[in-house]
Amino acid sequence: MFNNSKGKLDKAKIFSFIPTGEYYFNRGIKAYDRFDMKQAKKYLKRAFELEPLDPIIACQLAIVHTEIGEYEESNALLKMVLEELDESLTECYYFMANNFAHLGLFTEAYKNANLYLELDEVGEFAEEAKELLDLIGIEDEEIFSELVKQDEMIDHLDQARSLLQEGAFSQAIEILKQTVKDYPELWPAYNNLALAYFYEGKTEKAFEMIQYVLEQSPGNLHALCNLAVFLYYEEKLDELEELLQALDKVQPIHFEHRYKLGATFALTGRYHQAYYWLRHLQKYGYEGDYSYYYWLAKSAYFSGNHRAASEAWEKLIDLNPALAQKEPWKVTEEAITHFENEDVTIMRWLNSEHVENRLYGIFLVSVSTSKVEIYKQLEQMDLDRFTPFEKRYLTYILQTELNPEFSSEGEIKQGHEVAMVLYEKYQAQAWERRSLLLLWFRAFFKMMENQSAITNPFALAGAVEYIWLKTRHNKKTQLEIAKEYAISTSTLRKYVRILENELE
Repeated sequence: MFNNSKGKLDKAKIFSFIPTGEYYFNRGIKAYDRFDMKQAKKYLKRAFELEPLDPIIACQLAIVHTEIGEYEESNALLKMVLEELDESLTECYYFMANNFAHLGLFTEAYKNANLYLELDEVGEFAEEAKELLDLIGIEDEEIFSELVKQDEMIDHLDQARSLLQEGAFSQAIEILKQTVKDYPELWPAYNNLALAYFYEGKTEKAFEMIQYVLEQSPGNLHALCNLAVFLYYEEKLDELEELLQALDKVQPIHFEHRYKLGATFALTGRYHQAYYWLRHLQKYGYEGDYSYYYWLAKSAYFSGNHRAASEAWEKLIDLNPALAQKEPWKVTEEAITHFENEDVTIMRWLNSEHVENRLYGIFLVSVSTSKVEIYKQLEQMDLDRFTPFEKRYLTYILQTELNPEFSSEGEIKQGHEVAMVLYEKYQAQAWERRSLLLLWFRAFFKMMENQSAITNPFALAGAVEYIWLKTRHNKKTQLEIAKEYAISTSTLRKYVRILENELE
């Protein structure tokens, strides 16, 4: 069998194989016929990358998007086919109608199904289009008018969500206030309005809005999750713990609710519960957006599932490379929305009603990796409600950025150094770091009001940590803290007394 094998090999020719769009398309169709939508999407996506002008490949990929519940992605492809590739593929209108029906946009479904039948009355999907129209059940103008209103509600919610993600809180609030006025039982609008108020620093209004939703719609999961986020950021720990224990018993049916619950657990640091729900979704074939993979990566990492964390992070990079700048276990500040940008988080602190929160926001500007975006927003921000001290502190931060040798009044420089000492010591513990810094900025503001001298940043930082730990019944001794900050216990006691007097 092996006689003269070398001679045969010498005569053999090696042909390279370069897969084409058609090759991947055929593999995608085979996977689709086996109902293996994950592989079908993979191969058809590759086929479309190789043959971006082929409308048939684009249509088949759109059908796969529909099969796995990605209706908006499907419609985007179908619209592109009709506008850019081949307007004669009228079946795209039927596919779009079907997607709109799944999204609850029945007027759009109605329009596209009718348009398909007008263009191709005996087309391949004519019967399906008629059945869809019967299912939608629009029989008269009154029903059609009602469905138009429903579409308008969804449009308003989508517009408001986009504004929230962009950090345009005031604009979102105006839209949502009108929406809840027009549709007084549209609870998602109330929930988003509560978030908008909270982002803008109007925490009392945010709590009032959530309370109203829970009174009118008891057990509203989105409202309960938003409340947990608010309690977490306001450090109302006893109430938060009680609420999280209740949420831990919830067994939601809908994927959207499971995601909301998992993301809420992730944000509040309950990583094992977060990983359970987010990973559970993935096992059922759920393919979310980049924010889903952000929370999955974070909860996986902090629950000890480092491989799953890396896989989720790689997926996020594939979906949106621009937002994958830093792994979630390395971020400088917790985000309040689902994968909120750092500049949005900082602007939320700067817009707070509480002075220590605004001071904390000013400090975050100094350690931010998004300074360009923040500076642009600061230029448009009304700083009149800032106290003179806040304006001086912000000036110090901005001037130091431009000129590291910038000389400022000693108190502000020393106070900022206290914050930096705490920030660096608690670099890996985001929640504890934020809580400590808020305590310091409360004391810092009082000391500046009382014209107290601010010296020895390490002693002040040690005193802040000791007071903070004592309020949490931590048994760390003054001797232990003094050693960590390289000061004497008598110095630590002195500064503890100073701060306790300021915080009374």
